Amino acid sequence: MALSSTPRQVLGLLGWLGATFAAAALGGFASASAGDFYQQLTRPGWAPPAWLFGPTWTLLYFLMGIAAWLVWREHGFRKARIALSLFLIQLAVNALWSWLFFVWKLGAVAFAEVLILWGLILGTIIAFWRVRPLAGALLIPYLAWVTFASALTYAVWQRNAALLG
Repeated sequence: MALSSTPRQVLGLLGWLGATFAAAALGGFASASAGDFYQQLTRPGWAPPAWLFGPTWTLLYFLMGIAAWLVWREHGFRKARIALSLFLIQLAVNALWSWLFFVWKLGAVAFAEVLILWGLILGTIIAFWRVRPLAGALLIPYLAWVTFASALTYAVWQRNAALLG
């Protein structure tokens, strides 16, 4: 049964969106000057232009925040602890990737980390789906993008071993 009270729901929505976009900002600090570095990298022909990443991630973070809110709304944190904890863990791992790749230039570690992220996202989708199928479905575009990002991370790392240790 969904938690009631409109003010509580609005605050919950703002809280989950806030947490999600806080993680986005943390990753964003690491990639603030990534455009120049990204242009220096040898990329595969199928790599998207740098300008596409911002709008794509903004939409994905918005969907992630809504998904978390739907799960929280259904049961609260206490009764959906596993699903929402998985969400928060994958959010932290997501933010870490930009630091690994763009700041510390650790291509192999960033690739291993994005594979872990992929597994955490899949686990979160399953956990969310069990609570509220729509919440799980809202994360499918995120999993698709991270699948693509995993392949791109590997391809860029392999083409730039000297720059990405």
